[in-house]
Amino acid sequence: MSRLDSFIRRMQAQRACIDYVAAHLGPLEGPVLELGLGNGRTYDHLRERFPGRAIYVFDRQVAAHPDCIPPDGMLRLGDFRETLPAFAGEGVRPAAFIHADVGNGNDQQSQQLAALLAPTLLRLLAPGGYLGSDQPVDLPGLVHCEGPSGDLAGRCHLYQRLP
Repeated sequence: MSRLDSFIRRMQAQRACIDYVAAHLGPLEGPVLELGLGNGRTYDHLRERFPGRAIYVFDRQVAAHPDCIPPDGMLRLGDFRETLPAFAGEGVRPAAFIHADVGNGNDQQSQQLAALLAPTLLRLLAPGGYLGSDQPVDLPGLVHCEGPSGDLAGRCHLYQRLP
């Protein structure tokens, strides 16, 4: 598979996971967290699917399209291993949805980072809330949800926190 085809499948899977959560979240309150701003495409989609919700974004640096840069106070720059625990200490309401795109192209490093972040993500996630991740997460308290199927399976892992 070409790198272009792989990228397209990844974007389709992310959109399918986000759309699934938008359709199933119901009345659960809380913000949305976006790990990995990148170009800003996913953030833009989150704004469209979750209007009225606060969306906090985390990334190392800003490289997004100018129309897709979060407003002041909603963007946390730095290493996820530092910015997420600091954010958790701020006492912000638990998230209804966390979208984590933490992969860097190296499967082993990406999976290690996801495993390292998982306990903090669980702490930030409201009971009944959803976690969509580009990396698999194995953590007590999360149950795997049916997400994209067919060619998109395995490109976005979808979980719900137990109540």
